[in-house]
Amino acid sequence: MLWSDPDDEPPEELRDMQDMLRRLSVFLALAMVLAMIVLGLK
Repeated sequence: MLWSDPDDEPPEELRDMQDMLRRLSVFLALAMVLAMIVLGLK
């Protein structure tokens, strides 16, 4: 890697969006599991 290469760090907004999407995907996965359990109990 050369000293003139830009940093690999993504900008702050991109990191915030990735964190939000990660939390949203975890929430959606838990919601899907809960929905499967509720539908299975009926």
